[in-house]
Amino acid sequence: MNLAAVIPAYQAAPSVGDVVRGTLAVFPEVLVLDDGSTDGTAEAARQAGARVISFPENRGKGAALCAAFRDLFGRGFDGVITLDADGQHLPGEIPKLLVEAPHADLVLGVRDHLFAEMSALRRASNRLSSKAISFAAGQPLSDIQTGFRYYAKRLIETVGFPEPRFEAESAVVVRAARRGFRIVAVPVRLGFADGRLTSHYRPLLDSLRIAGAVTRARLEGNG
Repeated sequence: MNLAAVIPAYQAAPSVGDVVRGTLAVFPEVLVLDDGSTDGTAEAARQAGARVISFPENRGKGAALCAAFRDLFGRGFDGVITLDADGQHLPGEIPKLLVEAPHADLVLGVRDHLFAEMSALRRASNRLSSKAISFAAGQPLSDIQTGFRYYAKRLIETVGFPEPRFEAESAVVVRAARRGFRIVAVPVRLGFADGRLTSHYRPLLDSLRIAGAVTRARLEGNG
């Protein structure tokens, strides 16, 4: 399999370089999609050895990943590992996802075994959202909010990645499950369990976006 890694990044100059260097130890191709950062994220990523695509303004994580998929799959890669730029996802854990990649379309690096280390609010949010989205998907999945993933080319080419922000990662799980793609969950270690301080997630607005996107993905059916 010809694989690459993509790191969507926004205002991540202090951390993105270490993530890039760790990921380059696993893959020769690491793409950072700089989502309109103004703090030197793109330069830090380049200095660490990544190839960088920069948006002139912030468009959202879904839009960043969609652009990265278009670039990497258009260049002949068979699959892509995604990990966040804040250091929560450890590049050394990537091989755990790669073990499952040859016989899966979507691999989720899950954190439910670490929920006890999170704040009560974040723990409850992750559990509730995973239950709700699992219901929409018709398949039990313990941690749907994780951004540490493997995506197969054929999955993205079939179901797309249309939503522009955080809701894209939830909606693609529902589409994958409803259309019969194989989803595998793999427990991973984290650099830190509770990512509230580094997350750009807006609890009310983004939760509403996720609810709407998941509902639409569910209603699309199996066609």
